[in-house]
Amino acid sequence: MIDLHARLDAGVAIPAHPLALDEAGGVDLRAQRALTRYQLAAGAHGLAVGVHSTQFELHDHPAMLRTVWELAASVAAEGIPGAVTSPLLIAGLVGDTAQAVREAELARELGYHAALMSPWGMVERSEQSLLERAAAVGEVLPTVGFYLQDSVGGMPLGRSFWRSLFNLESVVAVKTAPFDRYRTNDVMQELLGHDRWDQVAVLTGNDDAIVADLVTPFRREVDGRPREVRARGGLLGQWAVGTRAAVELVARANAEVAADAVTPELLALGSDLVEVNAAVFDVLHDFAGCVPGVNEVLRQQGLLSATRCLGPDVLSRGQEQLIREVRARFPALLDEEFVAAGREGWLS
Repeated sequence: MIDLHARLDAGVAIPAHPLALDEAGGVDLRAQRALTRYQLAAGAHGLAVGVHSTQFELHDHPAMLRTVWELAASVAAEGIPGAVTSPLLIAGLVGDTAQAVREAELARELGYHAALMSPWGMVERSEQSLLERAAAVGEVLPTVGFYLQDSVGGMPLGRSFWRSLFNLESVVAVKTAPFDRYRTNDVMQELLGHDRWDQVAVLTGNDDAIVADLVTPFRREVDGRPREVRARGGLLGQWAVGTRAAVELVARANAEVAADAVTPELLALGSDLVEVNAAVFDVLHDFAGCVPGVNEVLRQQGLLSATRCLGPDVLSRGQEQLIREVRARFPALLDEEFVAAGREGWLS
């Protein structure tokens, strides 16, 4: 039996899993399998499948969703060289309560360990409906709270929402991804003041502030006793590429924090990651090309044949060239040598 909270709180690099499509718009099974093998061979502590980088539109195609979830779970069981033992499987869920519960039941059947829920596809988008859905899904799988940025389908959530969410014992972690320091602070302050403050792991999802989140402690005194929480790992779309570098980054950040010696070099690495993310996530066009941007990195590296998406998302003007430039400037952050060496084996 996996102690899910302990695994998440120990420090994890969990990449969001991309979706590989063929020319007909179906799942490219060869490429999809290769992507999973790449992320696991890179040492990822788990996989998040069915999330934003896997394309939320996937949930409009239940048979395809099952195929993608099932394939990731089967590859995770292959015993890939370099992979961690029993990688965590996190299912991204969407839609109103009935749909989310159905998807949670399928994910549990396929061996997934937890659910990460997005407001995408909800008819009624309110704090109360989110809480009711989280409670219902929590009867099926442990849940990871999720603060999603507005530009890709999120919504503002007040501090009272987080207080109520943390009341649910099924919540084992929270992913902070509003791309906003004030909103991130709202989550952390409510967690610090909650009775379950040491039972909910914090995962960064702020792709624009990865290193800052990994090294910054949030502190508060409660009943005369100090409390401290920090993101010891993350679940990120940025880590769908450069997965090996992400695993190394989490280990380095946690080691430097433990030694009370966060170096300027690590902080500088954080600024390099922001530069990479700006190109991949298409910041110039308000994140319009973030999903195809992830796919474009993988296409240029030879793991995907196309950037095709289920929805209307396409690369923005100039984005392909920006990605080529950051690949040339920051090859280590995008696993260039690692992917070149392993690509043919993962695709076989």
